[in-house]
Amino acid sequence: MTSTHKQVFVQVAIPTPLRRVFDYLPAAQSNSAIAAGIRVQVPFGNRQVVGVVLGTSAESTVPENRLKAINKVLDEKPLFSAQLLQTLLWAADYYQHPYGEVLATALPARLRKGEALDKTVQYWRISNPDTVEEQLTKLGRAKRQKELLQCIAEQQPVGLQQLQKLGFDRALLKKLENKDLVSVLEKSPDQDAGFEVEIGADRDAIELNQNQQDAVERINGSSGFNCFLVDGVTGSGKTEIYLRAMEKQLKAGRQCLILVPEIGLTPQSLQRIERRFTCPVVALHSGLNDTERFDAWRAAMKGQAAIVIGTRSAVFTPLQNPGIIIIDEEHDSSFKQQDGFRYSARDIAIKRAQAESIAVILGSATPSLESLHNASLNKYSCLQLEDRAGQAQQPAMTVVDVAESHLDHGFSEQLLFKIEQQLNSGDQVLVFINRRGYAPLLQCQSCTWVSECPNCIAQMTVHARPPSLRCHHCESIIPLPTSCPDCGSSQLNTLGAGTQKLEQFLQDRFGSIPVLRIDRDSTRNKNSLENLLDEIHQGKPAILLGTQMLAKGHHFPDVTLVAVLDADLGLFSPDFRGQEHMAQTIVQVAGRAGRSEKAGEVLIQSRHGSHPSLAQITQLPYSEYARYLLEERKVGQMPPFSHLALLQIEATQQAAATDAAESISSLARSLCTGNIDLLGPYPAPMEKRAGRYRMHLLCKSRARTEMQQFLSRLCQDIENSRLPRQVRWSVDVDPVDMI
Repeated sequence: MTSTHKQVFVQVAIPTPLRRVFDYLPAAQSNSAIAAGIRVQVPFGNRQVVGVVLGTSAESTVPENRLKAINKVLDEKPLFSAQLLQTLLWAADYYQHPYGEVLATALPARLRKGEALDKTVQYWRISNPDTVEEQLTKLGRAKRQKELLQCIAEQQPVGLQQLQKLGFDRALLKKLENKDLVSVLEKSPDQDAGFEVEIGADRDAIELNQNQQDAVERINGSSGFNCFLVDGVTGSGKTEIYLRAMEKQLKAGRQCLILVPEIGLTPQSLQRIERRFTCPVVALHSGLNDTERFDAWRAAMKGQAAIVIGTRSAVFTPLQNPGIIIIDEEHDSSFKQQDGFRYSARDIAIKRAQAESIAVILGSATPSLESLHNASLNKYSCLQLEDRAGQAQQPAMTVVDVAESHLDHGFSEQLLFKIEQQLNSGDQVLVFINRRGYAPLLQCQSCTWVSECPNCIAQMTVHARPPSLRCHHCESIIPLPTSCPDCGSSQLNTLGAGTQKLEQFLQDRFGSIPVLRIDRDSTRNKNSLENLLDEIHQGKPAILLGTQMLAKGHHFPDVTLVAVLDADLGLFSPDFRGQEHMAQTIVQVAGRAGRSEKAGEVLIQSRHGSHPSLAQITQLPYSEYARYLLEERKVGQMPPFSHLALLQIEATQQAAATDAAESISSLARSLCTGNIDLLGPYPAPMEKRAGRYRMHLLCKSRARTEMQQFLSRLCQDIENSRLPRQVRWSVDVDPVDMI
């Protein structure tokens, strides 16, 4: 009697632009079925690549004799839970992106390269615990060695990461090893899986107001999936609500995932969390190196990290026992990836919470119109906080019309008087201008030359330190010219002002008062932002000068005056979201004033002071202005009352981009149904960027499902159409940046 063996084909997602999975034969040494979510090393063309198994099949569209076998199975168990893998595959389908690239995005770089997940970790312990006091005496004047030995004796065994947090380094450990005072123990980190949590004493000292109490009870009283929108004015205590919701989950042994829009908010959020909870906390953001990111990711996956806090991509972090997801400043456009896999971390977080059957909290003082609309449809539970926490009051907001005024470096006399008044009172002032660099333009006074980027249709910004011209779109940098490239004249002048120029002016004007500039240029170095924030929190008189980095979530109790310069930029934006983003920015930055017992004031300079939008933003609560914008969107049938997808076609030659756009437009129109509207193709508002010409095709539909079906067919047809090699194309579902 003979048995027949039925061949099984393994479906592998490989990081490639091709929108499909690839069939492979099982590895020769494999004795069991391979589970979905396991990494494998496979031959792909003439390369060996790391892919992720999505499943198996009894059939393949490729003849068996043409299929290659898996070289190596890299994991014993799946790296993603069934729920997280389901969310990732949903995201790939929804955002029309290849499975392999989506799964690669969700893995740390070291795992993408095929490194093993499980490695032993070194821990240090005392070689002879009975003679610790004697050894400490023998170390004599070696103060740091004595401190390290004492620390290991108290906490042994202790890992390098924990010792580094306490200020010790590997070189100091080596000195103790060489003296046989400490020994190394290698063990798997899994032995430390799980966590314990203690609640800080400050918790009971904080008294919640009624709105906060109601919100906490609603969140902690829920079970299963719920999406809560915490819509609270600036300073209303949203963070305290997050902490109370986390407390319940941590006590039950469940993990918490917190997303913040900027790396700059991570340190202060970490400090607040670590003051409240004694438990393992890890951070995930682009400022970490590959090893730090891998260690944090792994600790979360293994259930060792109680709290994970990070920026956009942290939404993909696997959790062994997820309890709650929190999105702080949910309205922020930083949660939308603008290139490659163009996903919304906020929307993926909601989908993930649904798959995990847990609660998700969206918090903001200026919720996105989409979130407010979903709350009005009862898809989200809206928790409103209308009052500031404690004794703090909302700041008074005034629009200063400067259309007919003489400005000194962008400042009106009224504003300069107010700044001096607050500084003399011992308070701090925040000056906001959303323009970094020294000046937005360099111009020749003898001819018409202006500094333009050679790679973009955009002007280059003048930077003073180091002296250079920089493009803020493609990051090109060229030396600052001493004469005009066209006519040779040395009469070169800067026009307008950026943060660097204003910093210089304010330093000259206010002498001994420190001017603390916070923008992407001043915070590039490690710990530079933390150092600036520490100086601010000393409470001494100072001028805080910066861009949107200052507007997001910071608590500055000594700021009593906020000045918004050049508030007009959003009034006439070509982007339909321009007015929404302008209102959010103004309300957010205004919310930095008067957050403690000191009263706050906000002055908004504008050359269009009578514009109705500015009047509404300053005189009405944000929620009422948002309702006005929602009515406008409804009339125009724009999101959230319709759904958009933006196809971008680009090439190094303008004609090639135009021809490809026309070809893709023809494919799209052949697939169109009555519920899909197409606009274009047309040149992108910034037609050339980073050396490539860009064309846009905008797709619009009131039916999300129909839009998805249309995009799936269109993307497959475009892929099959074999466009010229120099042409690139992408699709952005629910676009935020239309420029």
